[in-house]
Amino acid sequence: MQPAKNRTELWMDLALVAFLIGFDVTARILPHVPGVWPVAASALFAGRTLRWPWLAFVVPFGAVAASNLVLPGDHWQVLVAVAAALCVPALLGMLARRWSGIAPTAAAMIASSLVFFGLTNFAVWAFDGLYPMTWQGIADCYIAALPFLDRTVLGDLAWAAALSGGAWLALHGPELAKRPL
Repeated sequence: MQPAKNRTELWMDLALVAFLIGFDVTARILPHVPGVWPVAASALFAGRTLRWPWLAFVVPFGAVAASNLVLPGDHWQVLVAVAAALCVPALLGMLARRWSGIAPTAAAMIASSLVFFGLTNFAVWAFDGLYPMTWQGIADCYIAALPFLDRTVLGDLAWAAALSGGAWLALHGPELAKRPL
């Protein structure tokens, strides 16, 4: 590959990363349904589409770090768990690149949502001090979080569909507009 092409592709990837981070920060700061924000879907989308896949990990870290400058803070351990859990979709997006279609994206997104639920609620139990450090405490923590699980899964799937569908339209829309009705 030519160096100029490498630089152009890197700059295009960096522009997409900057857009996704800005989009995610805006979505996290504006009023939204609890548990429904696009960071995981953006990380998955970045992992599936960037020509420089390692940049996909920048999306969730950048979005969480930038939005937490404005949002009320959690314990740093919980924030680390959130950021780590949001890197899972980036990794799964990279792994799902070899398959095309909706099914691999949906499967990766659902798996990511479940990992996010498991890891972040464990961190809340372990570090926030809201629940006793007992088996009953961890059970109570996960039970209290159950109302957010369906919103997280459905929201992640909706955001993944919106991002993937938007990218598809950006690529194929001009061709479709030229077709006669």
